[in-house]
Amino acid sequence: MCCYIAEKTGVDVIMARNQGNLYLCPTPIGNLEDITFRVIRTLKEVDLIAAEDTRRTRKLLSYYDIHNNITSYNEHNHRAKSGYILNLLEEGNNIAVVSDAGTPGISDPGEELVKEVAARNIRINPLPGPNAALSALIVSGLSARSFVFEGFLPSARKDKKKKLQNLAAENKTLIFYESPYRLRDTLTEIYRCLGNRKIVIARELTKKFEEILRNNVLDTINFYIEHEPKGEYTIIVEGKNDETQVLTEEQEGMSVAEHVDELISQGIHRKEAIKKVSRLRGIPKREVYNKVLSMKNK
Repeated sequence: MCCYIAEKTGVDVIMARNQGNLYLCPTPIGNLEDITFRVIRTLKEVDLIAAEDTRRTRKLLSYYDIHNNITSYNEHNHRAKSGYILNLLEEGNNIAVVSDAGTPGISDPGEELVKEVAARNIRINPLPGPNAALSALIVSGLSARSFVFEGFLPSARKDKKKKLQNLAAENKTLIFYESPYRLRDTLTEIYRCLGNRKIVIARELTKKFEEILRNNVLDTINFYIEHEPKGEYTIIVEGKNDETQVLTEEQEGMSVAEHVDELISQGIHRKEAIKKVSRLRGIPKREVYNKVLSMKNK
């Protein structure tokens, strides 16, 4: 028997002499030059590469003249494939895991494989490299001192709303991933649940059409009303502060016109009431005005 020592914890981890190693190998999120020498060497030397998308990974391997065995490991087959990979590791094979892009184990099935491998005390080697969430965070201009990474929000609106409501009191910077098809809906829910906070949208990081949009949530919603979302998005939202305002449950049940009337009844001038409802609901002031006018003409 042999062992390696986790020096930070002082815990001895026992491994069988013939067990292999699992290597978590980050791959470029766009620019193919964003890969380390160590990852390239590892991908050449391991016995097998487990890839989330074999076609995409083969292009990367071809670019770096790497010719090695490759197998698929993704959200569709990870339950069936994990046993195969675990057996290979226990037989002494070294295996590298790569995701479509970025660091494996972050919002991909590599996380489940790591849990199973760790449970068997097989050594796992994390290699540093590209990550979309951290790349977007450090360029955002928002606080990077403490943050909460949530990955992809639930696709169902009800579940998405519940998740965001649970995050509404969080004062740490929030990080999300989103597809172009759901971006508008997600931004609207962020506005409704978190208020008109500062937000940064990082699109196509490290790629030809990389774009960093810094604004508040309302103006960002309006931007994407006029511009069709395209590409892969990372969303950075500032944490809660004293200026953050959101709709109450009672206000959510009101129509736009009723909401304006409620504010007017509190002594707020109609113009200011329309402006506040526009800000809280994430819709243009002109739309609020037209709904108020329509209600009065009925």
